[in-house]
Amino acid sequence: MPREKKGLSRRQLLSGAAALAGGVALASCGRDRSSPGAGGAAPLPGPAAGDGPEVRDLRFGIIALTDCSPIVIAHERGLFAKHGIRSTIVKGASWAAIRDSLSNGDLHASHILLGMPFASTLGLFGAAKKPMVIPWILNRNGQAITLKAELKGKVAKDPKALLPFVRAAKAAGRPMRFAMTFPPGTHAMWLRYFLGAGGIDPDKDVALITVPPAQMVANMKVGAMDGYCVGEPWNARAIADGIGYTAITTQEIWKDHPEKACAFTEEFAEKNPKTVKAVLRALHEASVWLDDLGNRPEQAEIVSRPTYINCTKELILGRLLGKYDYGDGRKKQDPDYMIFSQRGCNYPQPKFGAFWLSQLRRWGMVEGTPDYAGISKRVMRADLYEDAMKEIGFSHGGASTSVETLFDGVKFDPAAPEAFAMAPAIKCPKEVG
Repeated sequence: MPREKKGLSRRQLLSGAAALAGGVALASCGRDRSSPGAGGAAPLPGPAAGDGPEVRDLRFGIIALTDCSPIVIAHERGLFAKHGIRSTIVKGASWAAIRDSLSNGDLHASHILLGMPFASTLGLFGAAKKPMVIPWILNRNGQAITLKAELKGKVAKDPKALLPFVRAAKAAGRPMRFAMTFPPGTHAMWLRYFLGAGGIDPDKDVALITVPPAQMVANMKVGAMDGYCVGEPWNARAIADGIGYTAITTQEIWKDHPEKACAFTEEFAEKNPKTVKAVLRALHEASVWLDDLGNRPEQAEIVSRPTYINCTKELILGRLLGKYDYGDGRKKQDPDYMIFSQRGCNYPQPKFGAFWLSQLRRWGMVEGTPDYAGISKRVMRADLYEDAMKEIGFSHGGASTSVETLFDGVKFDPAAPEAFAMAPAIKCPKEVG
């Protein structure tokens, strides 16, 4: 199994370790400490005893990214409390820290990269096998690939334009370095797909390194990498700081792609189905609120606070409203900005699981052909989602088996994921050197 290559200095690695050890912060339970559920003392509204959640005190993990918003808004606006949950928000230093805390029970639920529950369920990347489930997708769209400022005007949406620079760096014995946030995560796969579409083998022609989202900009500033894929606001921040620009957004790679999820361990979900459904009902209300663009200035103000993302609200708001300045002269009003509820956003589609498994297969991260249907059904818990939405009378579009087309024209048929993974047109290309 190939490992992601490491390219950080000893000082940077020590800095990351310090952040991992000390970077977890607890959020207050709502804006007003006297609000219902604040501090765990006040009585909670909602279902009567016996009808409510089996577990009422829940710790939710987040990473400092804009797409943590549904969990934060459900917390801050008292929606978790409305559905019988006393919530505490825990900001993690890295995705590995989030995974471990969810696995060992320090967290009950978490904002998580879509691919992480699959890797945990399969026991990949050195982690102990701990089955996890996704009953809720938090958002679609809204990530990007940032390249260093020196490539402005030379590389944009076409990854083939990057190929000469990759060749030159490799020939000089200094392969270009690109960062993602976790090996089986969404950012890793968007970056791998982009590079692969340009004829660049991400395991042989460049070095891939793992960097927590909030540390991307600092590492770019000191020359630790040539580009990265991450969620907002860390792409917009590179532009504001003058160190990079957006080459391509992930919605341009795959319109309405799945991104982050709310995950639980399978064990917790099986023992506490009423608790899980209470969380989903609260997330539904938060997500509908978030997709009213009139609420997005308030969203930006809330999630930008030091407790959550810790940046200026202006850095978040522009792209939340679809106002994209790429930092290299390109500007547009993007109709495919980040969504939280619209267009069937939250349904945990099994076909997305099949897509993820196909990418793990493509890049040699699993041995042999995975059980696409069985693993997808186990992780993507549409049954929990449908039960929760039925209780509130919300009509959803149900499961989809439609074919998806990516930016390079390649089509993903969820009925044939193995063919997609192994097709000559998209399999891991040969070395370019």
